[in-house]
Amino acid sequence: MTTPRGTEPWRALPASVADVIEPELSAVTGEILASIAEEVPEYARPLEGSFGRGVRTGVTEALNQFVALVRDPDAGREQGREVYVALGRGELRQGRTLDALQAAYRVGARVAWRRVAAAGRRAALDPESLSTLAEAIFAYIDELSADSVEGYAQAQSELEGERQRGRRELIALLVSELPTEAADVEHAARAAGWRLPREVAALACSEDDLARVARRMPQDVLAGAVQEAGCVLIPDPDGPGRAAAIERAAGGVAVGLGPAGLLTQLPVSWWLARAALRMTDTDGLVRADDHLVELLLAEQAGLVGRIAARRLAALESLTPKARARLEQTALAYVQQHGNAAAMARVLHVHPQTARYRLARLRKLLGEALDDPDGRFEIELALRSRGVAV
Repeated sequence: MTTPRGTEPWRALPASVADVIEPELSAVTGEILASIAEEVPEYARPLEGSFGRGVRTGVTEALNQFVALVRDPDAGREQGREVYVALGRGELRQGRTLDALQAAYRVGARVAWRRVAAAGRRAALDPESLSTLAEAIFAYIDELSADSVEGYAQAQSELEGERQRGRRELIALLVSELPTEAADVEHAARAAGWRLPREVAALACSEDDLARVARRMPQDVLAGAVQEAGCVLIPDPDGPGRAAAIERAAGGVAVGLGPAGLLTQLPVSWWLARAALRMTDTDGLVRADDHLVELLLAEQAGLVGRIAARRLAALESLTPKARARLEQTALAYVQQHGNAAAMARVLHVHPQTARYRLARLRKLLGEALDDPDGRFEIELALRSRGVAV
């Protein structure tokens, strides 16, 4: 009576087949190891050290486990799976693909079948059992191969996780305002697999937009979350095609871009990039270098507010309309260097009107209009309030 084979065809074999195979294991092991060394170039070396132990253990365990499954299919494979998972992990650590290991599995299956088939014929196994035995061997090898694929994928995932952690740590080191040793930076860069550029600029976006922005950037950027923001470090930001790439990456996303500079200047670029991001309320690219005054006013709002309270206090008693007129007059005065005719032109009033307003302004603000520091602080205060002429 035939037993359904499913995905485990060894279940259809009589347990007595294990007694036919077992005496062949030592000879099969030796032939498989020799054939692998001869036919798989990556393994064509003495089976010494951890490499040799791994290959030898893999072959020995595979044969013993197969015999055990034929004898008792319900014993399962869980106990021995880790050997083949570890082989897959080892291939990644050695910098290889799975091609060599898969080739070794194929060689092993072929040699094992040849020797086992010969033993089966000597033991007068019927053709149906021999056919099932062949199917069982190759199905079993497929399972070993799947275990190694799993191990390889696990190792890849762990390596990628380590690389991502390393990149986040490198970014944090590069944008930190604390002093850092060049050797520490170089070590972190090697661990992260990133080549340190001569010139670099920092780009800031929200953490939620980081993956979207990074995908659109050239592959040599370094991206990660730091200081509760998305950070992208762009090598050679002024190089050919870089400006267009940055513009594309910012499409539909709010992005702040700091100035280009040496690696040692990166903390400033990152600070300005985040400040530029904070000042925008729309999608698109904000270049910090194009908005330095606005950034100063926005980032030092408390200090500028204190200056405004001191320099413009005398205007607070006026009506809103009168105060607005004199604030515009004050701004025109400092920008036009006190030239009444020029003031009249930018204010769109008669020169006599400009002189009248200026006289009134002098009574309120006094000597501050003639003091360089006073004029500077008045302009800061007025611009922080959005006054324009």
